[in-house]
Amino acid sequence: MPDKIDVTRSFMPPFEEYAQTIRPLWDSRRLTNGGALHAAFADALREYLGVSHLSLCVNGHQALEGVLTALGLTGEVITTPFTFVSTTNAILRCGLTPVFCDVLASDGTMDPDALEPLITERTSAILPVHVYGNLCQTEAIERIAQKYHLKVVYDAAHAFGVTKNGVGAAAFGDAAMFSFHATKVFHSIEGGAAVFRTAEAAAAFDRWKNFGLDGETPDAVGPNAKMNEFAAAMGLCNLKYVASAIAARKAAAEAYREHLSGIPGVTLPAEQKGVQSNYAYYPVRFDPAAVPGGRDAVLEALAAENIMARRYFSPLTSVLPACGGSPAATPAAARWADTVLCLPMYAELTPQDVARVCGVIKTVTRP
Repeated sequence: MPDKIDVTRSFMPPFEEYAQTIRPLWDSRRLTNGGALHAAFADALREYLGVSHLSLCVNGHQALEGVLTALGLTGEVITTPFTFVSTTNAILRCGLTPVFCDVLASDGTMDPDALEPLITERTSAILPVHVYGNLCQTEAIERIAQKYHLKVVYDAAHAFGVTKNGVGAAAFGDAAMFSFHATKVFHSIEGGAAVFRTAEAAAAFDRWKNFGLDGETPDAVGPNAKMNEFAAAMGLCNLKYVASAIAARKAAAEAYREHLSGIPGVTLPAEQKGVQSNYAYYPVRFDPAAVPGGRDAVLEALAAENIMARRYFSPLTSVLPACGGSPAATPAAARWADTVLCLPMYAELTPQDVARVCGVIKTVTRP
């Protein structure tokens, strides 16, 4: 069996650097509850992302639940079904109703033209999802939100380090959530962050993530969603290397494009004008009308050669039992879910690895 190529691999800083960063914890014994590393990590992220109101969290999912709670949302939230289940679960777990908007065929982000007809008197917010390092059409979404006095919350789990015309993803909307899970471009082992336009919302989030406490007084109902010092240390170390990690991913993406361009039935990721991607994933779509067996045949051929790929995202979250939706309601999203395959992508992926992956794909797609 050939050596395994993973679909993703966690980037790690030099071990000695991480060990040096956590060494003071053995003296302070301050392992959680907002220690020195937590404070330093939060400050470093505020500078990197260019925001004033940022709060760390135990993971990205809890951060999203906290954002929805801190903004006091009610009723319906318009989102997309082409996302990881966490997005939809967060809405449901906050007692809100997800309403599903279709996506753009070009990049998988929310289609602004499909958004406005979904707004009702019960709508309180729009929750678009930045996908694969592609940014949503933020200007169009913001215009609609302002017209109807709605909040905008971005699921930016895929968008750390992404900019549009020099403006970072954290700058858009009333709030945004980032995931620092180990599989992401930038990670803190487990972790996440919420950014807010206002200090009041950020303060509400901070109370929520600490059992709803205002000092020692219960002010609201909340979980224990604080980030610990070991995770903060990993984030501090990895932040120094995120630019080089993104550059390495870009090189891998360019190698994929060189190998796979021009193959009938194979659609490569679109490049968005003015957007500097983080190359979080490499999503390729396989048209079953031109590729025998479609996406699943490619997945099986890769697996046979010990190469891991992922149907990401599939199925649509709208078809989950808790939602009871139909793929037919969002045809562009359904097309994505039926045809997309995320190929291996990580900073240490070599040109030889990319060539091996593409060689297998060509055996399936060759006329």
